[in-house]
Amino acid sequence: RCGYCVVVASEGAQYKDGRFLAESGLKDAFGHSQLGGLAPFLAALVKDELGYKYHWAVADYLQRSARHIASQTDVDQAYALGRAAVEFALRGDNAVMPCIVRGKGKRYSWSIGEARLQDVANVEKKMPRNYITRDGFGITEAAREYLAPLVAGEAYPPYRNGLPQYVRLKNVAVPRKLKKRFEV
Repeated sequence: RCGYCVVVASEGAQYKDGRFLAESGLKDAFGHSQLGGLAPFLAALVKDELGYKYHWAVADYLQRSARHIASQTDVDQAYALGRAAVEFALRGDNAVMPCIVRGKGKRYSWSIGEARLQDVANVEKKMPRNYITRDGFGITEAAREYLAPLVAGEAYPPYRNGLPQYVRLKNVAVPRKLKKRFEV
């Protein structure tokens, strides 16, 4: 009808029997199936089964490298988490990580907390079902209310000649604390 089609799919898409469409057969350090390759898999399916040309793209790195469109909330929380991580390390805290603790009440507030790694490592926290519309193609008002403060405020980095200017770290090494080297 339109001459084109757009498909957006999750790497976690599964067959009816629970197998992942894009399962590589490899496992990560926690024993989870390594996913990847769903876009070329679906593109080949479109070509082989329907005979159509295709173009596929994976947006995974785009979302991780788009600092220039981060919200002010995101920037504030990222700096606070980084600062807390350094403070934890300087205190000698071990097996903990800083986390964001969302305040109670209608008005959004947050603070930095401490999470024990044994409580959060390898723990999957899923999006509440009531955040996804019935048809699966949108978010509900409850999701919008939860997410809105997280994307509030603009925090554009300074630009020079059309390019964002980011901080350059000095990369000063600190003295090693471990006596022996080890392999990961």
